[in-house]
Amino acid sequence: MQAIPWSALATGYLFGSFPSAYILCRIIYGINIFEHGSKNMGATNVHRVLGSKPFAATLLLDIIKGFSAVLAATALFSVPESAVLTGLSAGAAAVVGHTLSIWVRFRGGKGVATGLGVFLALAPKASIASMMVFLLVLVSSGFVSLGSIAAAGSLPFLILQFNECGDSWLPWFVGFASLVSAFVIYKHKTNVIRLWNGQENPLGPSQQPEPGLPAETN
Repeated sequence: MQAIPWSALATGYLFGSFPSAYILCRIIYGINIFEHGSKNMGATNVHRVLGSKPFAATLLLDIIKGFSAVLAATALFSVPESAVLTGLSAGAAAVVGHTLSIWVRFRGGKGVATGLGVFLALAPKASIASMMVFLLVLVSSGFVSLGSIAAAGSLPFLILQFNECGDSWLPWFVGFASLVSAFVIYKHKTNVIRLWNGQENPLGPSQQPEPGLPAETN
């Protein structure tokens, strides 16, 4: 059993905790995203509050955070025999960092885009297949939250199916994917309640801005 690479955990958390959406909304649009919409700094909330272009920027930045966390930790702190464990540790820490960022009083998003970035670095085929699941559910239902839950739930099975890491590391990858998936689904617990009660908002054109907010930026 290899020791947990604490340097990789720290690196992953620092990358993941960078509050990109908060900074983007503050500097460019002059608002605190935590005070609007669903009051988190996820890409979906940015879309509903500000529109499609800020949404795309937020989504891309969050994916890059997860992807870069794995690559940076692996490059800086691993040798060949520990590269996989280093990447897994950094990836887990990046997702936690995004959802519980020290820079914004341990608030954040729900970890979907950052988790996607992590798995694009670790298991790209399974990640792309999971993205297809997300898009299929989103298009058929109109709900980002339902697509996110479906994609997260399918990921461990896709990791198992594609087996991009080799048999010796497969249980680690499946276990890690299961933990991340459970964490992401847990962060959607309020969405699950709203879906059950028929109160969840579908993804569509951004809502009319609240008083004092910029208009649709598309």
